[in-house]
Amino acid sequence: MNRLGKKANETLIEMALSADDDIAVLTKFTPSQSEGEECNGPETISTAGSEIPSSSEIDKRHQSKDSIFFRDGVRRIDFVLSYVDDLNKEWEKKLERRKEFESNLQKAGLELETEDKKESEDGKIFFVKIHAPWEVLITYAEVLNIKVPIRENDIPPMVENPLDCVLFPLRLPEKVMHPEPDYFTAPFSKDKQELYLINDESTFFSPSMRNRIVNYILTRCPYGTEEGKKKFGIKRLLNNGTYTAAYPLHDCQYWKKASDPNCDSERYTLYMEWARFLRFYKEQPLVLIRKYYGEKIGIYFAWLGFYTEMLFLAAVVGLICFLYGLFTMDENMSSKEICDPAIGGEIIMCPLCDRDCEYWRLNTTCESSQYSHLFDNVATLFFAIFMGIWVTLFLEFWKRRQARLKYEWDLVDFEEEQQQLQLRPEYEAKCTQKKKNPVTQEMEPYIPLTSQAVRFCISGATVLFWVSLIIASMIAVIVYRLAVYAAFASLMENTQTLQPISGVLTPQLATSVTASCLNFVIIMILNFFYERIAIWITDMEIPRTHMEYENRLTMKMFLFQFVNYYSSCFYVAFFKGKFVGYPGAYTYMFNRWRNEECDPAGCLIELTTQLTIVMAGKQIWGNIQEAIVPWICNWWGRRKARNNPENLYSRWEQDHDLQTFGALGLFYEYLEMVIQFGFITLFVASFPLAPLLALMNNILEIRVDSWKLTTQYRRPVAAKAHSIGVWQEILNGMAILSVVTNAFIVAFTSDMIPRLVYYYAYFENEHSPMSGYINNSLSVFLISDFPEENKPKENPENFVICRYRDYRYPPDHEKKYMHTMQFWHILAAKLAFIIIMEHVVFIVKFFVAWMIPDVPADVKAKIKREKYLTQKILHEYELEKLKERLCQGDTGATEKEFIATEGRMELSRAM
Repeated sequence: MNRLGKKANETLIEMALSADDDIAVLTKFTPSQSEGEECNGPETISTAGSEIPSSSEIDKRHQSKDSIFFRDGVRRIDFVLSYVDDLNKEWEKKLERRKEFESNLQKAGLELETEDKKESEDGKIFFVKIHAPWEVLITYAEVLNIKVPIRENDIPPMVENPLDCVLFPLRLPEKVMHPEPDYFTAPFSKDKQELYLINDESTFFSPSMRNRIVNYILTRCPYGTEEGKKKFGIKRLLNNGTYTAAYPLHDCQYWKKASDPNCDSERYTLYMEWARFLRFYKEQPLVLIRKYYGEKIGIYFAWLGFYTEMLFLAAVVGLICFLYGLFTMDENMSSKEICDPAIGGEIIMCPLCDRDCEYWRLNTTCESSQYSHLFDNVATLFFAIFMGIWVTLFLEFWKRRQARLKYEWDLVDFEEEQQQLQLRPEYEAKCTQKKKNPVTQEMEPYIPLTSQAVRFCISGATVLFWVSLIIASMIAVIVYRLAVYAAFASLMENTQTLQPISGVLTPQLATSVTASCLNFVIIMILNFFYERIAIWITDMEIPRTHMEYENRLTMKMFLFQFVNYYSSCFYVAFFKGKFVGYPGAYTYMFNRWRNEECDPAGCLIELTTQLTIVMAGKQIWGNIQEAIVPWICNWWGRRKARNNPENLYSRWEQDHDLQTFGALGLFYEYLEMVIQFGFITLFVASFPLAPLLALMNNILEIRVDSWKLTTQYRRPVAAKAHSIGVWQEILNGMAILSVVTNAFIVAFTSDMIPRLVYYYAYFENEHSPMSGYINNSLSVFLISDFPEENKPKENPENFVICRYRDYRYPPDHEKKYMHTMQFWHILAAKLAFIIIMEHVVFIVKFFVAWMIPDVPADVKAKIKREKYLTQKILHEYELEKLKERLCQGDTGATEKEFIATEGRMELSRAM
């Protein structure tokens, strides 16, 4: 077995940073070849360093075009680069870059094979196929600290779940759920290769590991110096058009298995068992997902699946609360009084706008008051408290699930510090100054503090400007509400065709629905532009590592999306109808538009409408974007290829025509789900069916995401992650905020507290305590007290008084139109309720969080067992090596060293 004497830290990253000889390290990998032979032309094939027949000795027609191997049928294609040899003014510069880049890749030990454009489907694209030989894989496996098997796991599996027989229809076949045995693993070391279970060098590293290693090299390989600065990395070459694409290959077509017996056809298995919607009720093959796409994508689907499972409980409870409101609708005394012609029909309400609006009878809102009871009832309080506890259970049980995945996927010792050491190529390229790292004592690039301060100021100002733009757009929608209400009221009053539905579609509801739709359109437009702005300002900040880049972008995007999606809901929940004034002394926005009033039955039904439109609209639009748009793009891109025989359409061309799942692909998936999480927690007291809508969407979301990833996108580069990252902290913050918002919704948006105060303190009928509530909640106004600018143009029935929603003294009282004592009692009750509910829910939340350990006991035991056995295996290996050295007469291996090694083994056993 060929061993390389190079140290693990002397790799391609040093080559990129070296000032004197930027390829000195990589020449260690340079295969033996005749002098003057190099791969510079687009049609050159690199077969050096092996005894593989040259391309002239291979009949290309005998190789399947769907193959994932070089023409020799032995070396696996780990990565593909493509480019178009266009003869423009940049042609020579691009050619030089490609020559230098590909030459340095070969010096790094990679093997290249180029497909001429004549072989491609359109006759324009060159494809450079890349293979990482064993020596390169073991070198960078040590650099990336990749864990590999050392012994099959002997820990007994978990005790069978007694519900397994019930859940059997939801299970997938064992060969799909666990495609390979479980092993004890250890970080790879070139000096201990005999320790690992290496049965076949060509399959020892999985394809996802291989493409991760090659991508690490590609992102750090230099291609020359331009404008006095060293240039390196495939990302820059893609940005400047030197290459058009860089991607690993799928292992087969998704709708059929590969003809090559050496191919596992994992893509086909994923499609058949996971990516089809008809499998929506089945569990996800997380082990296979992790093996094919890497841990980062695997943990996203694990989180999404767990979130969906937990939503089932919330959806069931929410549905029960909704059904309670539905079945008790006829018993609601408030809507009965509103609908009663003798009560609601005799109550004349004050006009809802100045001059143009007329007096109206309360019973015209009969239907809307009945529908309001669906969501504004005693079950609302129960559900708000339940969701406060549910969100804690979700987050705590996810920590346990995540801990189990960390153990099963060999991520226990994976620390984010490993990623911190991996600088972004863009950071290294843009930083012209260097300083000594106090830890490593090596020179490394850095950005001066003054430059960082300027960049952060520009970034902060930009974010602040866009948040202000959202607030301005929300104010514009509020102005729209105020301006069109009179138009809707006049239209519905004077249009005979609208009379049959006037009871359901009131002017308030019509205004709310159209304003919600308009707000949703504005949200989508602002999102479209801000996504690009957020990426631009994050690039401008030049974050040091990939993790730092994602965290900064996450916080910017989430702040924007939070304000963008939730601002309208916050307005309806906490501001609408709260600062109206009273007839004759209304409050006005910008001294022009009169503030909106709530429906006599409350503002909760309008919040429900707003939430439903924005939440459902976002989910529908998101699924269209995620599924239909990529499908249309791929269909359009492959319209010519579909007419060609399948054997002329190669595997690398098929994948080239697919969409790119970029570095931020998962970011948008997480963002979409976290925004949905906000809808079902922050405002769930107003809409108990929100978890049910989210559950239905997520069942579809899992299959849409899996379908598009398996069929519509190129294979992403595998990446490691041991958690959902900064999203965990965002979810924790939203969980705490949700308790506060729901308490305020129940107190200030719903009518529950005023009804309870009336029930216990102001009731007029002992046998029916809620009778008379509507009359009690409406104050009296003397029409002759209207200022001329507010008075309606017409009063055909010569009404003397009108009613309005508030608790104020009547016009004949000495405290005319001032707040009554009942108003202050209700306000005190609302504040007391908020304090009590928050404290109760927070105490229960923290108690539940304390009771549920983050790591299951059996996982802790398994981690300790694996660490012990791994240490024992490694120590025994070192002891055997020392024995061999002593037997061979190695003077460097002393008897004391042998005794010390045995002592270390005994100490490990004791611990």
